Amino acid sequence: MLQGFKILTVTHKHTKLQDLGKYLFAENQGDELLGRLENLKQVMRLEELMYLATCNRVLYFFYVENTVDHKFILDFFRTVNPTIEEQDVFGSEMSAHSFYEGEAAIFHLFKVTASIDSMVVGEREILRQIREAYGQCQQWGLTDDNIRLAMDFAVRSAKNIYANTRIGEKPVSVVSLAMQKMLATELPDSPKILLVGAGQTNTLVAKFLKSYNYTNVLVFNRSIERSQKLVDTVEIGEAKSLSELPSHRGGFDCMIVCTAATEPVITNALYQQLIGQDNEQKILIDLSIPHNIAEEVVTRNNTQYIEIEGLRVLANENLAFRRQEVVKATELTQAEVKTFHPIYRQRMLERALQHIPKEIKAIKAHAMNEVFKKELDLLDDETKALLERMMLYMERRCIGIPMKAAKEAMLY
Repeated sequence: MLQGFKILTVTHKHTKLQDLGKYLFAENQGDELLGRLENLKQVMRLEELMYLATCNRVLYFFYVENTVDHKFILDFFRTVNPTIEEQDVFGSEMSAHSFYEGEAAIFHLFKVTASIDSMVVGEREILRQIREAYGQCQQWGLTDDNIRLAMDFAVRSAKNIYANTRIGEKPVSVVSLAMQKMLATELPDSPKILLVGAGQTNTLVAKFLKSYNYTNVLVFNRSIERSQKLVDTVEIGEAKSLSELPSHRGGFDCMIVCTAATEPVITNALYQQLIGQDNEQKILIDLSIPHNIAEEVVTRNNTQYIEIEGLRVLANENLAFRRQEVVKATELTQAEVKTFHPIYRQRMLERALQHIPKEIKAIKAHAMNEVFKKELDLLDDETKALLERMMLYMERRCIGIPMKAAKEAMLY
């Protein structure tokens, strides 16, 4: 009964991340994406379709009764990307894609939603991403009852796994670990923070700072446009050019540095200019490879230093801990799939029988308003009322009999 559920997916496991773009839609939002998805659904004759694209995964979750074979898969991806080659899809030794069907598709969906299958096991971001992807496809009318029920269970399963395992404990991203260490220091209530660099890492840092209401932030970057973009995106702080950093005299409590420079950006000479006569301890966080804060800054000054190498070691230790929880999480997922199966069967049965009440009501109305209308018109009001009550009783009983029989049949 679950055979209609299918998943075609391409992930970091079998494909280089730079090649992932071959298997997803170049249009990533709005009417253009909707049009491409509607075309895919029509061309491949899919009953329902959900589409998820992240930085390391593209997943097509669809419902179709047709058999999925080599030709179907190739046509599917060529509808997504007309320039794709057969070699790109099937490879010479290992396929770039993975295909799941029936119960295996439901199991994979539940694993993805619970982040068991993620590049970073236990990261909850995928749960948000998959819920948003489903919500968008549902809003666009691409999905229906089959995918709705599967997604409801997938989200429930993910929440159950996070509640009953430790798979989400111990942060594994260097940014979250750095922020944890920063929060553990004795920062003032409204610390002055200098953010040097405006790339992806410091954008994540800025989001963390915003979530903890640390908004007294100056963002320095070689390109003032990049600084301004970060400030506008996160809605935090003030944008500055890196050339303005030596003249900054407003003091600071914490400096977070991450740039693409191959030499230290924060030299001891620059640092002395920034602190002036201030001898209070400063929090320095260097998330750059190689380090952007010169070693002598740390050794010659009153600092509490947090650097990326130590964070990476801790991240790997935490990831190993999370992976130990995968076995338990997988067992819970398997149990959720077994629970889903009978509930889905019941829902399919309800859908198959949902026409019965309407048809019985129509038969009753036809009998009373047409077939036996003349005879009924000859009856007095009391007899008519009694007959209508009898017909209503029979209607309800006739509706209930097949429903009860079907539910009892499901137990065997």
